[in-house]
Amino acid sequence: MKRNSFFNLDWSLIIPAMVLCFLSLTTLFSINISLFKSQLFFLIFSIIAFLFFSQINYQILKFYAKPIYVISIILLLIDLFIGLSARGSVRWVQLLGIRIQFSEILKPFLAISLSAFLANRENYSLKTMSLIILFLLPIVYLIFRQPDLGNALIYIITCILALIAFGFPLKFFLLGLGSVALASPLIWNSMHAYQKERIFAFINPTDPLGSSYNTIQSIIAIGSGMLFGKGLGQGTQSGLKFLPEMHTDFIFATFSEELGMIGTSILFLVFSYLLYRIYVIYINADETFTKIFAGIAFCLLLSQFFINIGMNLGILPIVGVTLPFISYGGSSLLSNFILLGLLSGISKRDNAKNVLEIK
Repeated sequence: MKRNSFFNLDWSLIIPAMVLCFLSLTTLFSINISLFKSQLFFLIFSIIAFLFFSQINYQILKFYAKPIYVISIILLLIDLFIGLSARGSVRWVQLLGIRIQFSEILKPFLAISLSAFLANRENYSLKTMSLIILFLLPIVYLIFRQPDLGNALIYIITCILALIAFGFPLKFFLLGLGSVALASPLIWNSMHAYQKERIFAFINPTDPLGSSYNTIQSIIAIGSGMLFGKGLGQGTQSGLKFLPEMHTDFIFATFSEELGMIGTSILFLVFSYLLYRIYVIYINADETFTKIFAGIAFCLLLSQFFINIGMNLGILPIVGVTLPFISYGGSSLLSNFILLGLLSGISKRDNAKNVLEIK
């Protein structure tokens, strides 16, 4: 290995991610200096993780795909039994004074397991589809039990999008949709009361001081930012704490209120460029495993971005999904940088292969 190989990174991935993190830190600084300091610490640790995983040979990870899957199940089980309870949810485990959310951190690793599983499939039969459902079911069930409906949906949506990109017939998904419709009474009864209230509030937002409060305050904050925003720390909805979860689920509303349409346009452009770069890695990948992994990574970040923005705008129900690289939270940030680190490793190795072929 060359001495400079450690810095042989895909800068087209890390630079837009750092710009997004800068926007996040700027917003958090305007909200609370303690949140800013904590997120800065998480960012430094996440960058170190990015550098580490960017140097790992993905073939090694592919070889350990099954153990990774089993360990993921064990960690989610541990979460249920010894996890910390907060607001009726058991999603975090305390380790060395730091709260860790396994449902977030495990995303890139489960993407490896799913990619390896799909790479070994040679057909698009209903049997293969059933095996994939069995693969996903324990993960989704354990996350749903926490309860964490948002991340459970992210796993499901990401898997569906990946399977469509992989080439499975649409009739399989229509069959699955019919099965979900038949099981909807059971799913509804298994949901918590606050989750049902969020769906009712989305369908009929008529309770401004109750179940519709979060959505209404978010829409007000976004609209009041107008073109140039009110300025950092000058937002009324966030500054006066009318806006709930202003640093996590609704940080986009805080950002929009303070920096306006100009700021949100920059955010959209940077995130779109990041997704474009991941798409380029997907197109250029010459192995089934790496192509699937890049596709899953693209779907994973896109689905989180779309759902978070959608629930901030009131066009989707509130399900508790973070905005990648923007929302406060160490587990989410670490997970996203690990994902980018793995993608960077794939990108640089593919580029090296292309150079050798040209020679």
